[in-house]
Amino acid sequence: MVIDKIKKRPINIDKTIENKVDIPVGKWVKCDKCGEIIYKEDLHKNFSICPYCNNYFRLSSRRRLNHIVDEGSFIPFELNIETSNPLNMDEYVKKIDGLREKTGLNEAVICGTSKINGEPNVICIMDGNFLMGSMGSVVGEMITYSIEKAIEMKLPLIIFSVSGGARMQEGIISLMQMAKTTRGASKT
Repeated sequence: MVIDKIKKRPINIDKTIENKVDIPVGKWVKCDKCGEIIYKEDLHKNFSICPYCNNYFRLSSRRRLNHIVDEGSFIPFELNIETSNPLNMDEYVKKIDGLREKTGLNEAVICGTSKINGEPNVICIMDGNFLMGSMGSVVGEMITYSIEKAIEMKLPLIIFSVSGGARMQEGIISLMQMAKTTRGASKT
């Protein structure tokens, strides 16, 4: 056959030459929808929307806060509440500590007072980067506290909910927080 008579030519690759591409790590992201590579700064300037296909990227609570409130007006509530491990799950505490280090957040929500166009308000922004924004005991307490403060201060309450539901690592305590925040919201 003709195929048997065709010789393969050896590929000469000079292994002394290194192919280095000087692209800084973490400066580019790939859109999951259209596959385009986007410079992160351009993406952030476009409010985390892909300039090619209009796909929305996940916003951290801090980035959402910067988009919404007047600069320098956010004052977080200082609540000294620690995440508990009621089911004594081995990896839960390590996971929480790792997420705190990675995100710079204490829990899956930030709450406080702010101003939007000069108007004061109470604001809660959940963060999907912290256990998918799931509601555990601390998240429920923080949101309930914010609801009560909004009522006390007679301010509008704004909640950006990006929750992944109840936090399974806290069992029934997590489910009770959902009822608690719903009850608190019915008081407004």
